[in-house]
Amino acid sequence: MQLTITALGKLHTHFIAEILPTIRDCKCNVLEVRSSRLGQCTGSYLLIQGNWNQIAKVETALDLLQKRMEIKVHSLRTEAKDKVKECVPYTLETISLDKESIIESIISFLLGHDIDIEEITGSSYQAPYAQASVFSTKFVILVPPQIHLLTLREEFLDFCDHLNIDAILEPIKR
Repeated sequence: MQLTITALGKLHTHFIAEILPTIRDCKCNVLEVRSSRLGQCTGSYLLIQGNWNQIAKVETALDLLQKRMEIKVHSLRTEAKDKVKECVPYTLETISLDKESIIESIISFLLGHDIDIEEITGSSYQAPYAQASVFSTKFVILVPPQIHLLTLREEFLDFCDHLNIDAILEPIKR
């Protein structure tokens, strides 16, 4: 059995240093962990694995930890991944003026073409040499084999031209 955990707390709480030993003490394994600073907060995402009893112990311990450290913790029980679909992994990077709903538009385009989004990172910052706010994103996407890649690339670049977005869409090379 697997458990996904999201935790959010103030930057100075260092709660990840408390969560990881708690998981270990409950005899669960960490499969994935991500943590990043978001303004003056820290957000952490974990995927852990254990039997039902071990997972239940972690859930109880996280409730206590949440109250003691004044953080927000949410968890969701999940099953192991199904068989991986045959897809071509691509990286998609965009940069544009920070306009309302730009990331929503990109996500809608991708989902409208039945493309799975594995990961999104994005940030807004002040552009050097200009007094403009810029928004950049990086996606990891999975393109199904039935989608013609050249057609997708052309449609996406036309979409970006229409919204004045500079974009790079290329396969992930390993």
